[in-house]
Parts: sequence; C-alpha cells; structure tokens
Amino acid sequence: MLSLIRRLTHSKVGLVVTFGLLALIALAFAATDITGMQSGATAGGGSVATVGKAKIGEGELRDRAQNVLEGYRQQQPGIDMGQFIAQGGLEGTLNQLIEDLALDQFGRDQGMVVSKRAVDGEIASIPALQGPDGKFSQTIYQQLLRDRKLTDVQIRQDIARDIIKQQLILPTLPAAQVPLQLALPYASLLLEKRQGQVGFIPTRAMPVGAAPTEAELATWYKRNIAHYTIPERRTIRYAMITGDQIKAQTVPTEAEIAQAYKSQAATYAATEKRSIVQVILADQASANALAAKVKAGTSIEAAARAAGLEPITLPLVQKAAYAAQSTPAIADAVFAAPQGGVVGPLRGTLGFSVVRVDAIQKVAARSLDEVRDEVSAAVSREKANTVLARIHDALDDGIANRSTFAELVSDQKLTASATPALLADGRDPNDATRKAAPDFMPIIAAAFAAETGDSPQLVTIGTDGGFALVALDRVVPPAAPPIAAIRPVLARDFTLDRSRRAARAIAAGIVSKANKGGAFAALYAASGVKVPPIQPLNASRAQLSTNPRGAPPPLVLMFSMSQGTSKLLEAPNNEGWFVLHLDRIERGNAVGKPQVIDAMRADLGKVVGREYAQQFGAAVQKHVGVKKNDKSIAAVRATLTGAGAAQ
Repeated sequence: MLSLIRRLTHSKVGLVVTFGLLALIALAFAATDITGMQSGATAGGGSVATVGKAKIGEGELRDRAQNVLEGYRQQQPGIDMGQFIAQGGLEGTLNQLIEDLALDQFGRDQGMVVSKRAVDGEIASIPALQGPDGKFSQTIYQQLLRDRKLTDVQIRQDIARDIIKQQLILPTLPAAQVPLQLALPYASLLLEKRQGQVGFIPTRAMPVGAAPTEAELATWYKRNIAHYTIPERRTIRYAMITGDQIKAQTVPTEAEIAQAYKSQAATYAATEKRSIVQVILADQASANALAAKVKAGTSIEAAARAAGLEPITLPLVQKAAYAAQSTPAIADAVFAAPQGGVVGPLRGTLGFSVVRVDAIQKVAARSLDEVRDEVSAAVSREKANTVLARIHDALDDGIANRSTFAELVSDQKLTASATPALLADGRDPNDATRKAAPDFMPIIAAAFAAETGDSPQLVTIGTDGGFALVALDRVVPPAAPPIAAIRPVLARDFTLDRSRRAARAIAAGIVSKANKGGAFAALYAASGVKVPPIQPLNASRAQLSTNPRGAPPPLVLMFSMSQGTSKLLEAPNNEGWFVLHLDRIERGNAVGKPQVIDAMRADLGKVVGREYAQQFGAAVQKHVGVKKNDKSIAAVRATLTGAGAAQ
C-alpha cells in the first residue's frame, strides 16, 4: 500500500536514480548471478570515482552499465542505451558501484572476514552451477568461468564482498514497530476518495504543417542524436556442432544393436511385478495375532489400524527391489504366494512382516526384433554423445593451443558461418525483419562477453549435447547514422514533435484558463480541434494499487492535485496530452478500521527499514570518502551514446 503513496511523490527519473541502493539490497540477500560477479577496475580510460583507497575505472562503469541495461531489456526489450541514460540509469549504476566498494572497505576496516567455507557454500548453492543430480558441478563451474572470462579468485572475492554487505545491511532493515498514531494518517489517506474530469488533446488532431527544412532537420538531429545512435554491434563467426550434423556418424550397425540388446538382457527379460500391502510389527506375538485376524477374514488395513499401526502399500514392485527393502527370504515367500494370499509373519531387518499380495502383473520377454527401434535409438544417442565429446575435446585442446577459428574449423571439417552486425539483443538494425532465434542467443551473449583478439570459445546450445564454436569477428562501436541515411525518419519525428507541441499549447491554454476560474468543460469543448468527450474520474486512493500493471497515469495525477485545480499530463508515445480537473476531495478516516491500520503499519515498517539502510549506506560513504570525476563520467556517457563520435 505504502509503495503507492511513494510512487505519487517521486518522479520516474528519481526512481531510476535510486536504483543503486535497491539493487544493492537485493544483492545482499543472495549471490546467485555468476554473470555479474566482476570486480576491480576495468582497464582503459581514467577513473570515474575514487572510493576510499579504490578507484572505479571508466571501463568498469561502461561495462557495468551495459550489463544493467541487458537486465532491463528482460522486461523492456525495446529500451536502448540512450533511453537508459536519459532516465538516470548511468548515475544509478555508478552509485551502486560506489556503495558496493564503500561497504566492502568499511566492513573490512571493522575487522570483518569471510571464511573459505562460507564462500564455498555460496558457490555450491548457485543453481546455475548444479548438475543433473542437483549437486555442485565443478565441470559446469569451470565452463562458466571460461565462458564469462572470469577467474575463481574473482568469483570468490565478489562473493566475500556480498557476504560482508549482507552482514552490514541486514541488521538495518528490520525497523522498530511503527506506532499506531504514525500509521493512522497514512491509512486514512488510502481511504480518501476523489472526483474529477479528464479530457484528451490528440497529437493526430493537429495539422501536419509544411515539410521541415534541411536546417530544421539538422537542428533536430543534433538535439536528439542519442535517440538515433545505434548501440554497439558485433559480427560473429560460428560453427554449429549438433546431433543432426553428425547423424551419419551415429547410425548403429547390426552388431552394435545386438551387443546393446545383450548388455540390457535383464531389461528385456520376462518380469513379474506385484502390488503388496505389508505391516511390520516389533514382536512375533503381535505379528501372529495380526496374521490370524487377516487370515480369518479381517482386512489387513483394519487389523493394522486396530493395533495402532499404518499398513505400507508397495504398488507393482519387482522381486529384486522388494528383496532390497526387506530380505531375500521374505521376497521369495511373497513372490511365491498367489494373488490375494497372506504371507507371514516373517522375520525381517525391522521386525516381523505380515504381507498380502493384492495384484500380480507379468510382463513377457521382448525379443530383439520387438525392441529394435528402441535399442537402435539408444545406441545412436550414445554414439552421438561420444562423437560430440570427441569433437568438443579436440576443439578445447586446439583453443588451449591458441589455434585460430579458421584452423579449428578446418581441422574438424566444420561448416563456418557469420552473422551481420547484430545488437546485443540479437536484432539487426539494418533489417527490421531479422532477429536472432532464442536458441541462438547464447552465441550472441558469448560474443558480447568477448574482447577483440580473444580466443574462440565453445558455447553449449540446445539440450541434446550440441555446442557451437564461437569467435568475435568485429566490433562496430556505437554511432549515429548520417542524416541522409535516416532523413525520412527524421522528417517523420520532427513533424510528429511539431504536432505534439501544438497539441500541448492547446492543452496548456485550457489548463491555464481553468485555473483562473474558467469552466473546465466549456474550455475543453472550445479547444478548436476534434477531441473525444470528457470522461469522469471517480476513485479512492486504495483503488490505485488494485491493478497489477499500475493505475492509469491520469488517475494517479488526480491524487496529487488540489481541489478545484487543473493540470496537464503527456500521454505516452507522443499520442497527445491529458487535461485534468479535480472537482472534489472526500477525506478518509481509518479510525475503527484495524485491518487497514495494521497493513499500513507493516508497510511502514518495511519502508523505514529501507530508509535505515539508505542512511547507513550514505554514512559509510561519508566515512570512507567518495570523490567523483565529472569529466570521466561525461566521457563514459558520450561513449555509450555515441555522441563522442557524432559529427
């Protein structure tokens, strides 16, 4: 509930700027993302900030900003670096880096240490490092280190840093109990109701106007160059090695099929399974009494429960499996009894067993001809795994020996391919119809994690053991295309913006006159353009939080207005402008509504805890000492947006 109120008092940009602290708190709870564990200043450029004794390099900030942007793209695929930076993403990323280093240094200065066993436990608990058996896999760990170009030392340093942050921050999060009188005004605020009106001035209702001149387009381009800058692209060379490509090498021979059938003879032999119900008793006298009741006609379930026991049901169990659970002698007796027969009591490892045979299922033996397809497929899979492993090992050895991509492809007789210059999300900015398939994204991710001159790498693809040999071919830095290449787009955007500004002038005029006492509805009707009818607004503040995707912006704005006033709000995607008028406010009162007050007290407690954490982080930074280099930060911003290369 309280998060709603906080959204009403903070701008969108402000939320992005505070991203650093929120991300820090999240990291303090779990170190589970191995892809983000890169420490130390990245080489290249000056320092954007000095934190105590440590420095944050331009390269490190640039790389981290790109990684954070990729995280945002999981929820907003269309967001680009220009939008990210315009909304405060670069500053938020830098703030996170500063807080990370400050907390780490502060903790170590206080004598905090992290044991090797604690770090080992964190690594073993990372889901991405667990094998098919659910346990930590050293092989997967080493492969991820190679793929991400990290070292075990780096990973351990970052995990130790996260543990220290957790130990420092967690004690600040649980706030003291929030008093009733503090929560009451906020709870009452949720019950507040408001009534108003909203109109809309569409951009498309404005006249198109004259075509833009070359000078106007040049000015527009220069002012909005970040929007037109194409982010960094990369061309990739790759060779796929999958089961389909080696199918000719995996066709089993008749001899191999026969041998496989022979090795699995027990699987295809005749079998018998039985469903049984058993009761295990501690002494023979009790077992004899229970067995007598069952043989006299009492069900084994009823007899067991009368003795205070619960029978165990084993559906369709084989003799060998049952013998392993009980004893061979009991298994022999049970599998010799007829269906419905009662066996026992017989001494076992846990006591005396009384068993009833409920069902008998006999499975006839299957000949080679009957299971040929099944055996053939199994042999084919095994051969495919062997061939894939051989090629993988050969390529891995070649990479270790510094062989080039071309040499590796030639040695293993692979088919090489190349991509056009792609963005990190797999799109080709020169072809709107081209986008990498989801199963190709690991290859793109590997290429964007590589540096120019790096050795080729092996990337797992699919789920059938296939992989790809991947090499970074060329890096195309961020750059804005020449005006001539995008002139139609510039003209469209310029014209749209001119119409948007014209619509704003009309909407602002309505708001201004309404705030001076004019009748809102009459002013809206006299706007001079074709507008949709005015819509009524009537809601309580609590209703704003009922929509999981967020309340409509006009409704949110209405709850930040004074009664009798009008306001202006831009619609998304340059569609136009909302004009709002607030007619009436009905104050809420939570007295006598304990559920509302208790919910608010809980929410306030969480927020106060986060405020404590924020203040603690600020105090740590002040203690350690932080100095930012605005010139270097500006250089990183220019590099990421391509403004530094623009003409």
